[in-house]
Amino acid sequence: MYLFPCILAYFPMTDIFEITALSLQVSTVATLVSLLIGLPFGTWLALGDFRGRSFILSVVNTGMALPPVVVGLVVAMTLWRSGPLGGLKLIYTPWAIIIAQTVISAPVVTGLTAAALAALDPRLQQQLLGLGASRPQMIWMLWREARLPLLAALMAGFGSVISEVGASMMVGGNIRGQTRVLTTAIVLETSKGEFERALALSALLLIITYLINLALTWIQQKGHKR
Repeated sequence: MYLFPCILAYFPMTDIFEITALSLQVSTVATLVSLLIGLPFGTWLALGDFRGRSFILSVVNTGMALPPVVVGLVVAMTLWRSGPLGGLKLIYTPWAIIIAQTVISAPVVTGLTAAALAALDPRLQQQLLGLGASRPQMIWMLWREARLPLLAALMAGFGSVISEVGASMMVGGNIRGQTRVLTTAIVLETSKGEFERALALSALLLIITYLINLALTWIQQKGHKR
């Protein structure tokens, strides 16, 4: 109830809106891109039977625990002027943050997708194919069957990036009005000794994260009752 008046006592409304909006934008885009990558890739790993599958799964599972600062360092070196993608001039832009957060989130979505589909009864695939379903139709039905854990994978992917700070700071530079997000703003205020301002921003970040996960959980529970 008193959170927003408290925040506005420390920050201009425009600053709060810009920081919050950018945080949601980059994290949402990164999560959606991770879903576009992780859902088909995780499905391929779960349903495929090929040489090297266990190795790839172990790499994906290792990627789920990637330190964000390491991701930030690698992405920064890649996007830096002398890096292989330096000509794109993406360093210290929101796109650089999106790339870094996608690298963090994609293994999470991929690994949880593979685990969710692998947990299904393997006979279900044969039953669907035996009933005349094409392979794309079979995969769609498997996704529907595993929709609750897949939604959990989406929640985990979003959670891994909305609260991320190390990579965002390294590739975004925490530039006011351009790349400053809630987490990097919290770090900045803490470094200046402005703990009340940092706590106010932290509370805002927690509330936003809670509300988004509450909505996704409601969708998940609603699907469970069907």
